[in-house]
Amino acid sequence: MPEEVELEAWLAEQEEFEPPESFVERANVADANVYETFDEDWPDCWTGAAELLDWEERWETVLDDSTPPFYEWFTGGSLNASYNCLDRHLDDRGDEVAIEWVGEPTDETNRTYTYEELHREVNEVAAGLRDLGVEADDVVTLYMPMVPELPVAMLACARIGAPHSVVFAGFSADALATRMESAASEYLVTCDGYYRRGDPLHHKEKADKGLSRVDHDVETVVVDRLGDEYDHPMGDDEYDYDALVAEQEGAEVDPVERDAEDMLFLMYTSGTTGEPKGVKHTTAGYLSYAAWTSRAVLDVKPEDTYWCSADIGWITGHSYIVYGPLSLGTTSVMYEGTPDYPEKDRLWEIVENYGVTQLYTAPTAIRAFMKWGSRFPDRHDLSSLRLLGTVGEPINPRAWKWYYKHIGGEDCPIVDTWWQTETGGMMVTTLPAIDEMKPGSAGLPLPGLDVRVVDTKGEPVEAGRAGHLTVQKPWPGMLRTLYRNDERYVEEYWSEYSDTASDDPEDWVYFPEDGAKLDEDGYITVLGRVDDVLNVSGHRLGTMEIESAIVGVTGVAEAAVVGGHHDVKGEAVYAYVITEDNSAETEELRERIVAGVENAIGAIARPEQVIFTPELPKTRSGKIMRRLLEDIANDDELGDTSTLRNPDVVAGIQERVRTD
Repeated sequence: MPEEVELEAWLAEQEEFEPPESFVERANVADANVYETFDEDWPDCWTGAAELLDWEERWETVLDDSTPPFYEWFTGGSLNASYNCLDRHLDDRGDEVAIEWVGEPTDETNRTYTYEELHREVNEVAAGLRDLGVEADDVVTLYMPMVPELPVAMLACARIGAPHSVVFAGFSADALATRMESAASEYLVTCDGYYRRGDPLHHKEKADKGLSRVDHDVETVVVDRLGDEYDHPMGDDEYDYDALVAEQEGAEVDPVERDAEDMLFLMYTSGTTGEPKGVKHTTAGYLSYAAWTSRAVLDVKPEDTYWCSADIGWITGHSYIVYGPLSLGTTSVMYEGTPDYPEKDRLWEIVENYGVTQLYTAPTAIRAFMKWGSRFPDRHDLSSLRLLGTVGEPINPRAWKWYYKHIGGEDCPIVDTWWQTETGGMMVTTLPAIDEMKPGSAGLPLPGLDVRVVDTKGEPVEAGRAGHLTVQKPWPGMLRTLYRNDERYVEEYWSEYSDTASDDPEDWVYFPEDGAKLDEDGYITVLGRVDDVLNVSGHRLGTMEIESAIVGVTGVAEAAVVGGHHDVKGEAVYAYVITEDNSAETEELRERIVAGVENAIGAIARPEQVIFTPELPKTRSGKIMRRLLEDIANDDELGDTSTLRNPDVVAGIQERVRTD
């Protein structure tokens, strides 16, 4: 029977799945009373998360909510994140593997770091950074791909009390410069290059270009990843990573004691204004929440070999490759490459070779695996897997069930997790040993969280009705503010449903700008963004930022960007472009628009289609009706056009989409 027919038949049979008994028996969290216990003991319920960590000084107050929405967690306490991820494991697990790094182009480049080896290199890098002048509270920018020196540098920064700001390696030189300027960062750790599908990419060229646009002096450390593949020049203010480490051989740096609310890192995320937002995460609340969710949701144990396939340049990699797993003393797998190189079974080969116990990946990847077919995972022994997870965007029931059947062998619970850069960790998902799984629905709010779906007036919606996802109480992993911009923090996240004149914490509601609906059991299905941010392959991209890049191309007068359905990416970028009067609608201009977006933001934002149009659909007040452009991109039935001042333009745009 063809695989597609077999899967269709199986899809019709079952809509709810119980956790496997074999999993429940060994799970970290298996008591269904955990929800009630957390509700009754809130906010003190979060002491259990804090007690997963080692503290220099124990906290005095679990939650200070005296000045909402500027909440503080575990006030009066102090600790160090690097110590919690490394030093405290040395006695019991020093010889155990901390990071398994799988690189390209061959397995000969793979590296294994025990906790003792990782501790040694982190200390040496910390000593080197300190010799370069890095002090506590200096922001250090890390512009690196998935190489082990990235988590080393993160933990070295945390060790000396210097917040890090990781910039995704796929971002452009302009994106690097913008983030370094915003953070006033005077230190950069980058690399000469890396491999993608076997080919060397010269990363330092982008870094140098970005630095040329930074208005202050920067000290740079360069990791030599490519060796003889790329003879990169080094300037007077640039230092070779290996030489820096060698000079500090055997150095030990005492972990700097950090206040619970001291900043651990900055992470820039897309905003609707086009200007990236510097999300500030602090030491105690973030680290305790990353550790607790790793333990409760991903069921991470010290003896596991756990793999999150995200990039550390995004928050998922921070929380669930570095800080969560390493704080629990487990083995975390890092992979430099892509799922389809050198063959489409690369991920399953790694799962088999390393005995991976948990796999946490994106629906985008799962849809690609489905497209390639089950013959690729069928080549490998995947019996080591105990739990599967998804992150970055909602997963449809078909992909969920394919993942469950062909990767998990119908014996691994799946956690379909909803959360954001701003939340620091998972918010809505099933607890794998307790809750039924419903394909397509993320699940329940985690214990201790008050997540509701409300209408535009803030009233709860009925089961089956769509509304806005809101969080009604603070939680430890939450962002504290936007860097140097408290006003924007309030405006972006707290003004929609909150009484901003109130000092009562109950009047403040966090709005993540996602739509959702509830079912009769309280399970939440996330429907996607309700703001001007796209979700491409699980990565958030601001439409304003993309539109600005397009309008910056010579010959373009105006642009509107929307998201359209894509079988693999989930959502793809569709750009509607009006040219200047003297510019022809040519393929050459279309190519320059695509290049302009890639140069300004990165290949992740590359438009799927550029549609030239003489007009854009606008309301009588001049606002672009992007909803109609989305309908056109998706070939959906058009919504109401009665409010348009130029309704005739819609048919013309539809025709161009069909013929382009």
